[in-house]
Amino acid sequence: MNHRFGCVRLDHPRVGRRDLLHVCGLSLLGFGTPDLARLEAAAPAPRAAKAKSVVFIFQSGGPSQHETFDPKPDAPDSIRGEYGTVQTRTSGVRFCEYLPQLAARSDKFAVVRTMYHPAGREFRNEHNSATYLLHTGRAEMPVGDTNASIVNPRAGRFAWPSIGSMIAYANPPAPGVAFPAVVELPRTNLMRYPGRGAGILGPNYEPWGVDLAPACRSPDAAGSCPNCFSHDDPNDLTRAAGKGPKAWWDNSSCRDASFRLPDLGGVSVSAVELENRSSLLDRLDAMRRTAAAPSTASHAVNRRRAIELLATLKPGGSNPFDLTRESPAVRDRYGREEWGQGFLVARRLVESGVRMVQVNLRGWDTHQNAFRDLKGKLLPSIDRCLSGFLDDLEQRGLLDETLVVMCGEMGRTPKISPITVGGKNASGEVFTPGRHHWGDVFPCFFAGAGVRGGQVIGRTDRHGGVPATDGYTPADLAATVLHLMGIAGDAVFRDAEGRPHRLTEGQPIQPLRS
Repeated sequence: MNHRFGCVRLDHPRVGRRDLLHVCGLSLLGFGTPDLARLEAAAPAPRAAKAKSVVFIFQSGGPSQHETFDPKPDAPDSIRGEYGTVQTRTSGVRFCEYLPQLAARSDKFAVVRTMYHPAGREFRNEHNSATYLLHTGRAEMPVGDTNASIVNPRAGRFAWPSIGSMIAYANPPAPGVAFPAVVELPRTNLMRYPGRGAGILGPNYEPWGVDLAPACRSPDAAGSCPNCFSHDDPNDLTRAAGKGPKAWWDNSSCRDASFRLPDLGGVSVSAVELENRSSLLDRLDAMRRTAAAPSTASHAVNRRRAIELLATLKPGGSNPFDLTRESPAVRDRYGREEWGQGFLVARRLVESGVRMVQVNLRGWDTHQNAFRDLKGKLLPSIDRCLSGFLDDLEQRGLLDETLVVMCGEMGRTPKISPITVGGKNASGEVFTPGRHHWGDVFPCFFAGAGVRGGQVIGRTDRHGGVPATDGYTPADLAATVLHLMGIAGDAVFRDAEGRPHRLTEGQPIQPLRS
């Protein structure tokens, strides 16, 4: 079906399953006991699953299909770009030349080249709305919302839950796992885009947003610290970031790739306090009294889970955020930077029983100086970090039970052009060209958990602008993730007014399955 003329599936939402602690501030707000009992009874029982966990790597900004997994070497210069290609381990398939390590591992993963947004152009080509649509697996925005309004709270909005919150609802962690179902890292304070929360499911199904990386002082942060950069960086090397007299910003605060331990909503708890459960309960009760009081039963559940989590994170415990427990060789394998160390934390969280880890990778909004920054920063980083992650998962026997998904909220325009004619950077240099927002087609990476590697699914037109074969939507992405996690996409729940809703209207991407 030509995706521009396909039907747009209707929105229908889902509501939550079991009470999940939103630890990012130890939120004690949520459904009352009757709501929890009703939702618990309505939730579908998980089916046999290929995946125990999913790691979703979000390339915030939208990576170019041409400079990653769908190069067009025979296209005109204005489409092809500056880079060559590299042969992958899969016969007849070529990637961008700056992804050689991933190319050598193409038998371990599959790439869907024909993802697209069926929403209107005013939505599919803008960050806020495209991020909402991708994370929620929807074809349309909430009624009454625009790209500008979706980032702000609005009374009466029917906000769909993120894929992570759907997983938290339908497939919560196994008994004895102290961690929330979904953890997002490593810089959630810089992620302002909508659609990543629980929406209609409510605060009990929110992801736990964890800020692990050192503070970043870049005026326009892009890639990963300590390898961070800005697309506004001067080309004049004497003006490189640092403490030099000509430096255009001071990046000395974020040169260290060591992550700090997570901040539990400003609550500092010592090991002695953890041993003194009565004292800790008193502190949590005091916090509860400063907020709107939930039901006694709901508060008791949240309080117990808070203690379990804090006990897990105490010094000497099995803290997945403490990377000093990993050997230097393993840390080097992932890459001593924000992205690589984020992947390493993701592996440790998967080992701890977390259902979904979202690793946010900023910097893919390459409007200007694109070929400088992709070649110099973004592509070498993702090539090394993701390759090390896949190798480690496989060698530890985790790849068969961990689904790895990576994509951005959109692709980039086939045609290369400046963001503005004559636009200049901080040094007064004219920007070199890049590619711009394009929701008509974008690639998505899948590995592990029953995904048949060594294949490319879908073909784009000769300019890489639209699907030339079957296209797949964010709804299909959501259905694929849920299916591999053992969650029936057609499962129905009823909201507070008794209206039925499905988790997703999409269909699993069949060629991915082995």
